[in-house]
Amino acid sequence: MAMEREKIEIQNIVSPGHVTRVDKVKYDAMKDALLAALSREQSALTVAEAKQKLLPLLPDDLFPGGAKAGWWLKAVQLDLEAKDVLRRENTKPLRLRLA
Repeated sequence: MAMEREKIEIQNIVSPGHVTRVDKVKYDAMKDALLAALSREQSALTVAEAKQKLLPLLPDDLFPGGAKAGWWLKAVQLDLEAKDVLRRENTKPLRLRLA
């Protein structure tokens, strides 16, 4: 039987008080990649731009060929916004920057 990996609770800025439990290893990998992608830029990035920059930074064993990266990017984005690590700019399309 495969051993289940550790879970962590994440928040969602859009739904205050709502908590979701997710795989810690995948969360941490996406968080590290997203923060690295944003920290390399002088200006805010759209979510699509951020995804393009972080995909090469993701471990292929967790996200083979970028599989499920979009879902994980959004989950981490909303959690980091709730924790005031990221901020969104009031633009269309939405742009993200480090807080």
